[in-house]
Amino acid sequence: MSSSPVVPAGNPPPAKKGGLWRSTLVVSAMTMLSRILGLVRDMVLLNVFGADKLMDAFLVAFKIPNFLRRLFAEGAFAQAFVPVLSEYKTQQGDDAVRLLVSKVAGSLTLILSIITGLAMIGAPVIIFLFAPGFRGDELKFNLASDLLVLTFPYLLMISLTAFAGGILNSYGRFGVPAFTPVMLNVTMIGAAWWLAPHMDVPVMALGWGVMMAGAVQLAMQIPSLRQLNMLPRFRVDFADTGVKRILNLMVPAMFGVSVSQINLLLDTILASFLVEGSVSWLYTAERLTELPLGLIGIAIATVILPSLSAKYAEKSHEEFSAMLDWALRVIVMVGLPASLAMQVLAEPMVAALFHHGKFTENDVMMSAGALKALSGGILAFMLIKVFAPGYFARQDTKTPVKIGIIAMVSNMVFNLILVWHLKHVGLALASTLSAFLNAGLLYWGLHRQGVFRLQRHWIALGSRYFIANAAMVGLLVWMTPPTAEWMHMHGWLRVFWLLGICVAGGVSYLAALTLTGFKWRDLRH
Repeated sequence: MSSSPVVPAGNPPPAKKGGLWRSTLVVSAMTMLSRILGLVRDMVLLNVFGADKLMDAFLVAFKIPNFLRRLFAEGAFAQAFVPVLSEYKTQQGDDAVRLLVSKVAGSLTLILSIITGLAMIGAPVIIFLFAPGFRGDELKFNLASDLLVLTFPYLLMISLTAFAGGILNSYGRFGVPAFTPVMLNVTMIGAAWWLAPHMDVPVMALGWGVMMAGAVQLAMQIPSLRQLNMLPRFRVDFADTGVKRILNLMVPAMFGVSVSQINLLLDTILASFLVEGSVSWLYTAERLTELPLGLIGIAIATVILPSLSAKYAEKSHEEFSAMLDWALRVIVMVGLPASLAMQVLAEPMVAALFHHGKFTENDVMMSAGALKALSGGILAFMLIKVFAPGYFARQDTKTPVKIGIIAMVSNMVFNLILVWHLKHVGLALASTLSAFLNAGLLYWGLHRQGVFRLQRHWIALGSRYFIANAAMVGLLVWMTPPTAEWMHMHGWLRVFWLLGICVAGGVSYLAALTLTGFKWRDLRH
């Protein structure tokens, strides 16, 4: 890391100047790198371990702390902490922020340490709750319990990492927090390749890899915090006004922004009762849909929350609404074609990326079915990440909770209706349907409150998006060979052919947008 000037004891250096678009590109590039390495990681894991009961056991043991990470760290905590921190920064100054950071750090660490300790002690109970279908297989159940003991400390470390990232984002430092997830993928790839062959039960190496990744990710934040003069001195103070406000906002926010993750976890619970491999097939589909989500969805959500919070603190209501409109334009521009392309290219994508080693043709078809159903909800998942910050930035966590509960109950109803005939594909489709319901209700709430409403320019914009997407889908269908041909292609030929199709589809989409009069310069505002 390059040397940096000494920071005076008073205030941190000013954040680097640049618009939302520039910050979004930084976060998008880093997140895209993480997602690509995540695909490489999954290719390695499925090649080394296959889609069998051992891999199912690890995925459940990893999904539980990973789910709680999104619930606590990226979900509830980030949505509660960043608006309060932005308000302190705008109205009270950096000394007040520094004190708040120390007290939140101490209080958060104490809470998470207790949760982590209890979870490690009660690992079998947690596995029974989250994967009750494993109870009939003693090997799978015990292995999942042992792996959970190794993976659960990741929640503590990654939550503190997200805490540090919230501070850095509020001061315009997006690069390091966005790059940090890359290290999880690098560490797990290393564990699969070099540690697993030396273990009596090779898949246990992945548990150790997750634990090491948490420590590495947390350590990466320290130099940047020190540079900002925001390295916390851990103080436990639950009576502090700021700490109480954050905790009060956190509880309802757990549902508001994390409903999609809760639904996916409920899918895993039901999948544990289905045929062997169902958990892995759903996981494969989920990982592929996260690629476009990481490209823009998460990047937009990361960037606009501190900005929306600042606009709300400044009472700039028109700029608040304009910022949401800008984010929505970008989300629809990327999310809709990504959703359609993944549905057309589901089998080729799964075959090109995963059909090698122990990942069979049947695994490809089963995973592709789930991907078609789940990719239909990519746009909805992205919309949630835009509309939810519109509430959290105004410190309104109750409304998203009510909407989240409706969506979660609806997801369970959809699950029970669809799982009987469509099996794991029905679970994926239920998540898509509930995500659209969630996004629609979030928008309607903003509309009804007068916070954000679609303006007339969306009529012309929607027509341009429709024409461009129709042109792209037509080209993709024409260029894509039958599924049977993909199965028998050489591995690298599949990859290069898929990349060629994706590039052609992307060029046709961008060209059609331009020809219909899309104004690219508007994305900078």
